[in-house]
Amino acid sequence: MRPKATWVVLAIVLRAAPAAQAQDADAAWAALAGDGAVAIIRHAKAPGPSPDPTGARLEDCATQRNLSPEGRAQAARLGALWRAKGARLGKLISSPWCRCIDTARLMGLGEPAVDHALYNLLARPPDRDAKVAAFAKLIRDWRGPGALVLVTHGISMRAVVGTEGGEGGIVVVRPDRLHGRGYVVVGTIPPPE
Repeated sequence: MRPKATWVVLAIVLRAAPAAQAQDADAAWAALAGDGAVAIIRHAKAPGPSPDPTGARLEDCATQRNLSPEGRAQAARLGALWRAKGARLGKLISSPWCRCIDTARLMGLGEPAVDHALYNLLARPPDRDAKVAAFAKLIRDWRGPGALVLVTHGISMRAVVGTEGGEGGIVVVRPDRLHGRGYVVVGTIPPPE
């Protein structure tokens, strides 16, 4: 391909990308307005070292990475967007890490249940494979009513669904017993501005 033609093709692709992302997000929101979809949310912005500092303990939020003021506002915007888009909540579950619980609470959708299946895999739990399997089972078994909302960590999302949407981003999947993993990705929703 000639250099000029390469630039033309690149310009077309780059111009089409935002439209494709918007359609992807629209499909994801449409799924969340019905029954049986699963919204997997990466916790909102939490600056600091990754993995968590040595000595981080689940029972002491002061030892962990926590949401920044921007992350707290981002979580509230995520909840407002959830309501504005007409998404239906069936059940809300969070990782036991404080930044995930805080994200879930600040969304204003109710008090989250806590499930160690959504654990931070960067913490290298000895039962990593069992946690990944339990996370995938939560997805495969969901039927509704409404959407299952899982607030977790980017590394855990990548281990189970193969992608994540950045801090405050959402990957929407739908259980599908005919698919090899037991679910299919419907779309992604970027973090709220």
